[in-house]
Amino acid sequence: MAATTETTETTESGAGDLIEVFKALGNPARLQIMQWLKDPDAHFGEYEPIADRRSVGVCVTHIQAKSGLAQSTVSSYMSTLERAGLVRPTRVGKWTHYRRDEERLAQVARAFGDTI
Repeated sequence: MAATTETTETTESGAGDLIEVFKALGNPARLQIMQWLKDPDAHFGEYEPIADRRSVGVCVTHIQAKSGLAQSTVSSYMSTLERAGLVRPTRVGKWTHYRRDEERLAQVARAFGDTI
């Protein structure tokens, strides 16, 4: 019986994680940002990098410029993606850079396959 309860709790916990991820990706702009971050050199090549895009990520000002959204909106969107565990922030001087958390995205894909 304990194994069933433990399995149910694990499944519910995994479902809760998926719900947060789906909420974060349910916004078209946030989903677009995640797609851009998948290949930052292709999507942000027109912007002079402040740091290496592959290892550090894309500067939030470049995400803001490409999206055409207000800085406050982009900051809010990136915070949502960060809380869902989909991106990792890195400070470089006064600038925040974001990159996808590929390990977390792989966990989400596995959880999706196991849960649904």
